[in-house]
Amino acid sequence: MNALWIAVALVVAGFVGWPVTWLVFRLARTIDDKADAAGREQAADDASGQDPSADVTVDAPLPADPPTLTSAGPVQGQEERGQSVDGELTAAGGRPPSDVPRPEGAGQVTPGRPASGQRILRGGAIIGVLERLGVAVAILTGQPVAIAYIVAIKGLGRFAELKETPVAAERFIIGTLTSMLWAAGTAAIVKVYFLN
Repeated sequence: MNALWIAVALVVAGFVGWPVTWLVFRLARTIDDKADAAGREQAADDASGQDPSADVTVDAPLPADPPTLTSAGPVQGQEERGQSVDGELTAAGGRPPSDVPRPEGAGQVTPGRPASGQRILRGGAIIGVLERLGVAVAILTGQPVAIAYIVAIKGLGRFAELKETPVAAERFIIGTLTSMLWAAGTAAIVKVYFLN
């Protein structure tokens, strides 16, 4: 009978957890949308009362062609915009780092947002199921320390993507916490009430 309850706990924790996570993502998006709308209304109200002498810094528009290196070192066209510091090259604002691949013909990439058509956190559904199964097994076997290994592996695997994209980091945190709470709660309930 214990094997049946363990199987039920694993199925519910692993596979019923994705609709729960999806609902939490929808709730978070709804809350963000409402906060954004309230922020826009607040900004519109505050716009009329702004101090015209406030210090506002606006970057100069970027050239259509990317800058080129000169033999002197600094980037042509960057000196007058303050993009060269102590003879060191710095990236122009609003452009991705040079080591980030961009699709051919893609326009300017907004920092913190993926390029159009680029999915953030690929494989998240499969990783989420495996994470929930791992957490449930850790609780059912009485080894909650294994949960730390699961979090570490998941965090290290996603580190580069989370570092580059704040939207991905937020989604990662929400998804991980929801999945772990669901799996731990399911496993704990089965362990306490149905297993000896």
